[in-house]
Amino acid sequence: MDSAEVSLIKGSKTGESARPSEAAGSDFLLLDVGQAPPGGRTDWLTARIRAAIADGTLPVGSRLPAGRVLAAELRVSRGLVTEVYQRLADAGQVEGRGRAGTVVVAAPLTAAPPTAAPAPPVPAGPPAPPPRGGAGLVDALRAAPCRIDLSPGVPDLAAFPRSAWLQAERRVLARLTPADFGYGNPQGTLALREAIVGWLARGRGIRADPGEVVVVAGVAQALGLLTQVLRAEGVRRVAVEDPGSLGARQQLEHGGMEILPVPVDAGGIDTAVLAAGRAQVALLTPAHQFPTGVVLDGERRRELLGWAAAGGLVIEDDYDAEHRYDRAPVPALRALLPDAVCYAGSVSKLLAPALRLGWLLVPPRMLDAVIEAKRYADLGNPVLAQLVLARLMESGELERHLRFVRRRHRARRDTMLRAIAAELPGARVHGAAAGLHLMVTFDGADFDDTALAAAALDLGVKAQPLSWHRLGQGPPGLVLGYAASPPGELEEGVAAFGTALRRLRAS
Repeated sequence: MDSAEVSLIKGSKTGESARPSEAAGSDFLLLDVGQAPPGGRTDWLTARIRAAIADGTLPVGSRLPAGRVLAAELRVSRGLVTEVYQRLADAGQVEGRGRAGTVVVAAPLTAAPPTAAPAPPVPAGPPAPPPRGGAGLVDALRAAPCRIDLSPGVPDLAAFPRSAWLQAERRVLARLTPADFGYGNPQGTLALREAIVGWLARGRGIRADPGEVVVVAGVAQALGLLTQVLRAEGVRRVAVEDPGSLGARQQLEHGGMEILPVPVDAGGIDTAVLAAGRAQVALLTPAHQFPTGVVLDGERRRELLGWAAAGGLVIEDDYDAEHRYDRAPVPALRALLPDAVCYAGSVSKLLAPALRLGWLLVPPRMLDAVIEAKRYADLGNPVLAQLVLARLMESGELERHLRFVRRRHRARRDTMLRAIAAELPGARVHGAAAGLHLMVTFDGADFDDTALAAAALDLGVKAQPLSWHRLGQGPPGLVLGYAASPPGELEEGVAAFGTALRRLRAS
């Protein structure tokens, strides 16, 4: 009689399972507790589940077995499984949801993602500033799972005016003729261009004609069209604010432009450095500089307009000028010198980025070339969405929505300010008077802000390190978006950064 037969007999006499393979194993992840080292079952089981989450075997949203079920299958105590689940919850990887069970909510970014697809790997937290043109790393961070996302540039998406949009869409559809469902004007529908002219006149002081407006798929496409037209004119260098938007800079570089960084201080871009450089074009965010939040002051505006009038060209990215809380509005540069300013805006920061609707105004000499570039890019934006947006602008619904979200955004900003004061003592806050984000710097600190962002991401909270948006030197910092998260998540997210910072300084 061999040992297996002895085990079967002993098992049957004691009332235990007659199949030794069931005594210490589970179909879940094909776990075999016999593989655990002596005295190390808790660490072993934690590592096995964490690895399964990291490699995609347990994707975000999947549910772990009930603790009592897994304990029974592995023939271990229920307390051991409870301890394992608690460790994963403390790391921000799973979350208990009552009767819904324990659910995977974030992957540990210390392990490599699955390699079956040729997509760029998800980094172990935010990497060092991405190389020029390395937009894939930013996309990877955007796609990285987390419990709380404090990435900048996103409005309160839960506040999207669904009822108003649906009502406007029904009215638009009721009036459309069959011919309206054909190919539209690549420059954009006349109805939307007329509505945009009114919107910009009321809110940004810009006087324009509908024929000067080109409807685009957001500011990103506007920059792509402009680089194409400018390169055809022989332009190869563009000055950008430093710090400035990483995404905008990458868009220019993708279009083949050489980048000239120009420092930003409390008055905005340093116009003396700009004038001394050899750039023919400058990309600016003068109404609310990204990411510092400063407004281009009066003296700098005059100097900049003098530079433009002497032959320079300004690309004005008016990305979130409508979100003001504690300061008066400032007119757009386009309102002061239309012949030397390309003006780009969108509803991405007011309604939702998913709409992919924006506008571009260019000097008359560039208009035909931009329209031609737009035609060959996509034949124009979807007509129905344009007509719905026009209806919202003309009816006053968009202004009502703006007033509504301003109140919500202000309250969330105040919540984040209080949380930063409590959890990040010594941090300096910039740009609180307007916008959808705060810039936080740690002046005099010597740690790497990408390491801080990585440590917070391991706790399930995502934000962007300031160094991603900087080409020159400067203190470590963070760019924290507050508009898209409810107050409780803002408090929890900032607290996680406080925990990450303390761990980083203690290491």
